[in-house]
Parts: sequence; structure tokens; C-alpha cells
Amino acid sequence: MCQVCFATTPASEEGHFCHCSTPETLAGMRRIEADLSRRQMLGGMAAVVGMFAGFGLAPKTSYAQTDGKPMLLTNLRLFDGEKLSVRDGIDILVQGGRIVALPPRGQAPVDVERVDCGGRTVIPGLIDMHWHTTLAAVSQLAAMTQEPGFLHLMAGREAGATLMRGFTTVRDVGGPAFGLKTAIDRGVVAGPRIFPSGAIISQTSGHGDFRFANTLPRMPSEPASYAEAQGVAVIADGVPEVLRRTREQLMKGASQIKITAGGGVASQYDPLESLQFTEAEMKAAVDAASDWGTYVCAHVYTAPGIQRCIAAGVKSIEHGQLADEDTVRMMVDTDTWWSLQPFLADEDANRYSDPKAVAAQKAVAEGTVRAFEWAEKHRVNWVFGTDILYGGGESQARQLTKLARFMSPLSALYRATGAAGELLALSGARGGYEGRLGVIAEGAQADLLVVDGDVESDLSWLADSSNLRLIMKGGQVFKNSI
Repeated sequence: MCQVCFATTPASEEGHFCHCSTPETLAGMRRIEADLSRRQMLGGMAAVVGMFAGFGLAPKTSYAQTDGKPMLLTNLRLFDGEKLSVRDGIDILVQGGRIVALPPRGQAPVDVERVDCGGRTVIPGLIDMHWHTTLAAVSQLAAMTQEPGFLHLMAGREAGATLMRGFTTVRDVGGPAFGLKTAIDRGVVAGPRIFPSGAIISQTSGHGDFRFANTLPRMPSEPASYAEAQGVAVIADGVPEVLRRTREQLMKGASQIKITAGGGVASQYDPLESLQFTEAEMKAAVDAASDWGTYVCAHVYTAPGIQRCIAAGVKSIEHGQLADEDTVRMMVDTDTWWSLQPFLADEDANRYSDPKAVAAQKAVAEGTVRAFEWAEKHRVNWVFGTDILYGGGESQARQLTKLARFMSPLSALYRATGAAGELLALSGARGGYEGRLGVIAEGAQADLLVVDGDVESDLSWLADSSNLRLIMKGGQVFKNSI
């Protein structure tokens, strides 16, 4: 007998009957449980939203088409991310998150929600092809020591700022971005589409080995380092380990794989000119990625390092500012992409006190000028990225303006829109998004910016986000000040 029934049943009654299993009692219990579950869910949701709001991460107000109506952007000039020209007399029809038509002005359906762009220029949403989602908003010390929850909340806040700078998509080339990507895709927080690489795969002593020398030697029974445990980087030596670590990142949802094939400017141990991973090790990563329909990109600066990457089948060279002209021609011949950043040792550059790092930074800055010239001269497939780290996120759009020093403004915009979309497409199904990116064309994702500024004459308007009068990502309007 139930103890509750026993305690509440008068002793004078003949026998004792437990009411806990009666249909009436069970139905009542189900109603109580449902109510408690609903209250807990609402309370939990409020707590989560409150926590995110404290960091400025509460989902921002966005505007989709009213009552399922198509949205028509009209009275505009168009840069479509493909042709290096601006066109007039065209409207943009958006429905279901996609661009469904580019009708001549005045020939769109009548029953639409109209957005008058006031004669301004509409361009595709910008794409940063070398971004570190969880490392852009915090110091290096914080990235390697702070609680993961804090780091991810900071990354979420930076994601919202990234979108408000006009970047509707980023390719994350190293770090634990999977959770934030999911949160953005589900509308929990506002931010750009993320193509994540997951942990950077590095050899021992490589550019992604963040351990201190006093932790060596590493023994088989020892746990992963902090950076490895948090998914910033992972160490792999030999073909079997490279295969294992590559497959782990694919299992987590990597759109593409990132390896380190050479030293870095700020690396504590590995020289800038060092070669990292043998060709066989690189090819193991390439083969594993290819088996999943995607590709490998590689951090590397020097000509010998780039040549080894090309021989192994790496599809995207990250940085590469110390290439020679013969290596640039090799990139063209093998259809290898070049992901370039405006590393110019200017006011936006990282500051170093170590003479070795200062010298390396100077060499890379000089190489950057040559790299842009050769990329244009030899018609390399190349894309724009920033590689902003440790709190410099506010310079993201300003970095793009610097490309106008080397080419026309429309050519520069193309590298952050249409060209970038072509490289993203190499991820195939691993990218996870339907429709083309970086272009304004029928069937493409409706990522659109309405801008105040003459996009044909300069890019200075990018430095001030108030010049972005409308920001649309996937058909949702996240800003409208038209």
C-alpha cells in the first residue's frame, strides 16, 4: 500500500484502498507534471536569455517578410558580386530566404513588401575567409586560461558585432566554433554563417602547438593540453595520428580542415621559415578530407612550404606572403586558392617586442605588397581574409578598405563576395547551406547590404558601419535605417 494512502485513510474503514493508480489520479499527475515542465522550460529559457542579454547576446530584432509576402528591394544600384560593374534599373525579389528573381525595375509582382533603397547601392553580404570566431574578442592570455563559458559568450557577442559590420559569412580557420555556429543557425544569437574548421591540426613544435617547453616531454598517458582539450588546436605526428585528428574534426562537423605547414610571426618556438608536416602527413589529411567531399587549407608563408602543400593536394594557402613568383605561377597551374590578408605592419597590426617577431612581421609586410601585385598579375584565384586575433575585431571592415591600395574598389569587393563564395563551395555538402553565397543572383542566399557610398570610387565608407543602411542575412533584416 502507498504510504500516503495509508496515512490518510481512516482506520475505521473496512480495508484500505490505494488511490494512486486510479485513472483520475494518474490524469491529475500528468497535468501537474506538464505544468511543472512548462514552468521549468520557461524559467530555463528566461535564465538563458538573461545570461546572454548580460553579454549583449540576446537575439536581436530581425524582420522577415510580412505574412509570407515576397520582399522587393527597389530604387537601387546593383553590384552582384560577379561582374566588376554597377548596374541600374534592376529590382531584387526575395522570398523564403533566397533571391528568387532580379526583375527589371517596375516589373515585379504587385503583392510584395517593398523596400525603397533610395538610390543607394546594394552589394552581397561580405565574407571573411580567414576568421577565428573564438579568438577574435579576447586576449591571448584569456584564450589560454579562462573558463570556456566566458570565452564562448565573448565569441557570441563578437559574432553579433561581426554581422553588424556587414559580414554575413565567415570561414573559421581554427578554434571551437561548432557550438556558436549551431546557436546562430538556430536563431539563438545573431551572427554570421560559420564554416568551421574545428581544431587546428599541428605537428609537435608546430604553429598550433601552444604548450610551454617546461611541459615536455609529453608521455602517452598524459591528458591533452588546455588548448587541445578546448578544441583550439590538436597535435598529430605521423600519418596515423593525422588521419585520426582529421577524422575527429570531420566528425564534429568541420566544413574544411586546417593544418599548419610552416612557422608564424608570433610563434614562440617555430621559426617563420620552418617546414611543418611531411608531404605524406599532409596528404593523409587531404585524403581524409577528400573522402568526406571537402578540402584542406594550410597556414604557411614561404615558397618551399607552399610548394609542399601543393604537392600534397592542399587547396587553400592561408597567408603565403613570402611566396616567390614561380610558386605563384604554380598556384595558378594547380588551381590552388590563395587566402590573403592585408598584413601591412600598420596601425592595425599586432605589436611585438621580441626582435625576432618584429623582423618577421616586417618581412611579411613587405611580402604582402608583392603578394597582392602577383595575385592580380597572374590571375590567381584568391580571396580576402583578416586573421584578426585577440581583441582587434573592430578593424575587420577597415581591413577590407586597404585592398583598394592594390586594385579597384570593385575588384576588392569581389574578393570578399563572389570569389569567396566560390572557395566556400569547395566544402560541398559539408558546408551545410543551400544556395550560392557571395552573389546576388537567382537562387542565391539573400545576403544583402544597402550602403551609403560610391562603391566604384573607394571603400572608405566600409570603415563606418553607419553607412550600412540595411543588413540582410538569409532573407532576415537585422538592421534597417533606410
